[in-house]
Amino acid sequence: MSLAIVFSRAQLGIDAPPVVVEAHLSNGLPSFTIVGLPQTAVKESKDRVRSAIMNAHFDFPASRVTINLAPADLPKSGGRYDLAIALSILAASGQVPAERLADTEFYAELALSGELRRIDGVLPAVVQAHKAQRAVIIAQPNGDEAGMVQDAEIYCADHLLEVCAHLNGNEKLPLNGGSPPLRTRSSADLADVKSQATAKRAAEIAAAGQHNLLLVGPPGSGKTMLASRMPGILPPLSEEEALSVAAIYSVSQHPTTLALQQQRPFRAPHHTASGVALVGGGGHPRPGEISLAHHGVLFLDELPEFPRHVLEVLREPMESGIIRISRAAQQVSFPARFQLVAAMNPCPCGYFGSADRHCRCTPDQVQRYRDRISGPLLDRIDLHVNVPRVCAQDLTDGGAPGETSATVLRRVTRARQLQYRRSGHANALLSGKALNAACSLAKSDTDLLNTAIERLQLSARAYHRILRVARTIADLQGAESITTRHLTEALSYRALDRRVSR
Repeated sequence: MSLAIVFSRAQLGIDAPPVVVEAHLSNGLPSFTIVGLPQTAVKESKDRVRSAIMNAHFDFPASRVTINLAPADLPKSGGRYDLAIALSILAASGQVPAERLADTEFYAELALSGELRRIDGVLPAVVQAHKAQRAVIIAQPNGDEAGMVQDAEIYCADHLLEVCAHLNGNEKLPLNGGSPPLRTRSSADLADVKSQATAKRAAEIAAAGQHNLLLVGPPGSGKTMLASRMPGILPPLSEEEALSVAAIYSVSQHPTTLALQQQRPFRAPHHTASGVALVGGGGHPRPGEISLAHHGVLFLDELPEFPRHVLEVLREPMESGIIRISRAAQQVSFPARFQLVAAMNPCPCGYFGSADRHCRCTPDQVQRYRDRISGPLLDRIDLHVNVPRVCAQDLTDGGAPGETSATVLRRVTRARQLQYRRSGHANALLSGKALNAACSLAKSDTDLLNTAIERLQLSARAYHRILRVARTIADLQGAESITTRHLTEALSYRALDRRVSR
């Protein structure tokens, strides 16, 4: 037949909209045309496909070949359509049976020899193909990644000849055996952090309720060390969360093995990172650090050293859990439900308020340094904690060993289980009626909170965040309701004074 249809999928953020590849062979001078808004890499597929077909010892039609990629208004980019285009030409020329193409989708780049090469973003495509009840044929290097989709019918091949043999019924491709089981990476232990009982308590509360955390202290007090222990005290990813994280890494050009872990992501971009690096973007939008930290931790060390305009782009995704990137040709959205952990010094020299070392900064210098972080951003951070200098005796004597990450993790996991049974998500995401139902206070505690809000001049957002933190503290103790003790501890984490006094 002179017309054939093959199914594939595009990549639009972490979505995979369907693309129908239509091939038509007609009379006229030999030519090869691709229409349907193809970008440069897709246009170049003409030469890859022609060479692959010929090197696989098939006949390339000596006729007018027209390839249409539908829908026509969806931009097509990358080499993901090579295999589908080649098969549509072979089917239109009668070299493979067209009827075998109706229930399968194809995505792989072709080498000139006909070998199949991996593509980015295969995981979202396999998810959507499974929902559409179609099998998929992909390159062998994408097998582990695609295998994360349970019960999907996935075939992996190394060469165009193998795919054609499968379609002709000569040699069936083996079903992909699935990805290896999720595994947990080893991480540094919380017991390594000397002293700092208050900061470790705040880290446990942040982990239990998925709250944002700010650590403020002099150089060498252990802020970065403590933040790097956060992944070890966070509950492991569920299968659904792991699949969501893997989908982001799949489209990000990062090694997908990072996403095949059960431990939550931990991203720590340098303070010279641009706004695009942090939130994502580019001509063909890709996820940034906040999306790569989805369901995990985004650690910003030396917070005031980040350009202010870069930090301000965090405000919306911190609230919504999603980042929307608009370009002239397309609009894409990436999930960004991250937990922010930030660290900073109290002043430029780092020793403002220290009893051991004299601060060399003037009050104006200290104020300008702290003003690099806007009030709205600070307002979105639930726990503000002072991390004092560790005394020499604690370093040399060691004292009693601190709690291990495994011990803290057990408490955090129990608290999370309470939260999921109550509302279906962590306390940091409580809102509306669920917040009111979970965080009811006695009359005396309501008066205490109102008084504190007025004295500290906190916003309505801070009011709700204090309630959520108090609910998490109560959950860590297994308490049914919030008591005065829970509320006062939650308030203590919002009382970090930003005013400068010498």
